[in-house]
Amino acid sequence: MPSSPILELQRQYELLEMEYNHEKELFLQQADRTDLDKKVRRGICWFPLSVGRSYYNSLNQYVVEVFRTENTDVDHHFEFGRPVMFFDAGTVNGQTRNLPFTGTVNYVDEDRMVVILPGPEALASLQGALRLGVQLSFDENIFKLMFASLRAVMNDKNGRLAELRDIFHGTRPAGELTFTPLRFPWLNSTQKSAVNKVLRAKDVAIVHGPPGTGKTTTLVEAIYETLHRENQVLVCAQSNMAVDWISEKLVDRGIPVLRIGNPVRVNDKMLSFTYERRFEAHPDYPLLHSIRRAIRQLYDTSRKGRSESVRQKINSLRDRADELEVRIQESLFNEARVIACTLTGAASKLLFRHRFATLFIDEAAQALEAACWIAIRKANRVILAGDHCQLPPVVTCYEAMKGGLAQTLMQKIVRNKPDCVSLLKVQYRMNDAIMRFSSDWFYHGEVRSAPEVKYRGILDYDTPMVWVNTEMEDAAEEFVERSFGRINKAEAELTLSSLEAYLTKIGKQRILDERIDIGVISPYQAQVHYLRQLLKKRAFFAPYKHLITVNTVDGFQGQERDVIVISLVRANEKGEIGFLNDLRRMNVAITRARMKLIILGNADTLTRHPFYKRLYEYISTLEA
Repeated sequence: MPSSPILELQRQYELLEMEYNHEKELFLQQADRTDLDKKVRRGICWFPLSVGRSYYNSLNQYVVEVFRTENTDVDHHFEFGRPVMFFDAGTVNGQTRNLPFTGTVNYVDEDRMVVILPGPEALASLQGALRLGVQLSFDENIFKLMFASLRAVMNDKNGRLAELRDIFHGTRPAGELTFTPLRFPWLNSTQKSAVNKVLRAKDVAIVHGPPGTGKTTTLVEAIYETLHRENQVLVCAQSNMAVDWISEKLVDRGIPVLRIGNPVRVNDKMLSFTYERRFEAHPDYPLLHSIRRAIRQLYDTSRKGRSESVRQKINSLRDRADELEVRIQESLFNEARVIACTLTGAASKLLFRHRFATLFIDEAAQALEAACWIAIRKANRVILAGDHCQLPPVVTCYEAMKGGLAQTLMQKIVRNKPDCVSLLKVQYRMNDAIMRFSSDWFYHGEVRSAPEVKYRGILDYDTPMVWVNTEMEDAAEEFVERSFGRINKAEAELTLSSLEAYLTKIGKQRILDERIDIGVISPYQAQVHYLRQLLKKRAFFAPYKHLITVNTVDGFQGQERDVIVISLVRANEKGEIGFLNDLRRMNVAITRARMKLIILGNADTLTRHPFYKRLYEYISTLEA
């Protein structure tokens, strides 16, 4: 066990190296051995592609639009900042040929992607490909940033990083200001306490928000009040989606936000506060654009021979362009009260000279510690918000996981500095019966339901939670492949039959009039794909298509639905449940439902684990 903060971080560094090597090896194996069709189905590849327009964007990056023309119903994993590699699958010998450059995702929605290219010369390679495709490339940059952040924290001797390091991991106490607590009549008592703790914190505070307890509401309030004392704050999260979510709520509160990077959920509202859109909307941008165009024209016309006068003109124009770019950038940053980006986005060159009094990290329980330090290097104090009883960070290397790489900075501070933690205790999402089990198992029974949701339901005399035992249904699991996991086709059929029966009870007109929404969840990707296929084939569900979402547990993080149906998949004589041993994932799954939760699973297999045994018994008491 590490005996000092530096030794703890050194151990993190070693575990991160293990994860890096493992992920890189997995990627190389996948790139070499996985056929094209499987890559497409896994959402890491678009093929075939059509090429749209190419142009210089407002940040003077050369970009190209590409569109996928097939398999448009497959969820993909492309997002802003990810490196990609183009390939040609139409070579004479039938071999896939990688094009000699790497691009970066600038913008992506369902079927359209804008990719930053190294330069215009790369476009010729794309246009020359007979059967063009694009796939995710291994992201070296993220690991480089994490390694660099850990080294910086370990090497700091007497600076603020060293102080925070020794507070988070050592015995150094966390400081607090003293003042009369502020009143927030629109918040409940635990939310008020959390906001005041954030405002008092000199070094660190944690907002622990169980499902439905208004963590985002509390965090927005804390940011709003902090901005009465500070001119600007940095707000980060692990994923682009989480950054989008908190940014949107801050904008709704009237706070000027500058989003570094492009959003996942593409709409005009989200795009309007991105750095790129704000940059091109600046009054000085047309002049900058014309100067850049003039520079490119001079380069093109004088490619074969460049006189001294032309060189001087190019240099003069370039100096003027740099001056304008800096002026626009300063203007945008001066107007913003919140700078929002991912944790790795905090290393952007746009933020190179910026420091912040306060850093807020949302969904901190899903971020590796090393990723958090990337952003912490730019701040004097840190506020973390999240729930370490829900989804953990993604770690693919078993040895690194076992060694503690998935133990987040938030978890360590909760353990080491419990006085810095505020637990939100009133939930506003679920029927009390649904919440009670989660509260008892994960939160020591401290979370209670607000009166307005305590008895919420769809049907009179309805049982809020139901377990459909698939033990006698000949529902057996099958192994598909490593990336997709398990599938249980009979259970999938029964899942949709159970949902159909419940929706029939409610009635079509009421569902449509009240827009009762439904989520179908499975921990396994293969089961999700199969459920989606079945759903499309069943005419019964056609009128409700816009109201039903089928996804993995991870895909439902942060979301909620009126009705949730969960297919647990596992059914075997040995009682092996694999992935389902991660109880934090199950906590997410069972707490997505507002009014009705239907669980399908083999009771004989699952109840050999204490958690599922307790859950099964709890639901049985509700049904009695």
